[in-house]
Amino acid sequence: ADMFANEEGGPEPDWVITEREQFSDFRDLNKDGKMDKDEIQHWILPQDYDHALAEARHLVHESDVDKDQKLTKEEVLDNWNMFVGSQATNYGEDLTRNHDEL
Repeated sequence: ADMFANEEGGPEPDWVITEREQFSDFRDLNKDGKMDKDEIQHWILPQDYDHALAEARHLVHESDVDKDQKLTKEEVLDNWNMFVGSQATNYGEDLTRNHDEL
């Protein structure tokens, strides 16, 4: 009710319908109408999703100007704000260490 209260009895917005489907199809694994501790853990930390790989792919995709799937020092420096704000670089801390590949 904090985000949507159907007080007028009209149709639900599309985003509410989508969220209901997501809940019933993917979140409520035991189909009891609520999320228990295990379902919340599966939602927040899914076993089939590699967060580090996803973040690394995102950084390369956004920074690789010539699309050669390799980052040059210039490409990293030109997008320093993205790397400093990334969990993959330990929020920029790893960029201050000496790396041969850079």
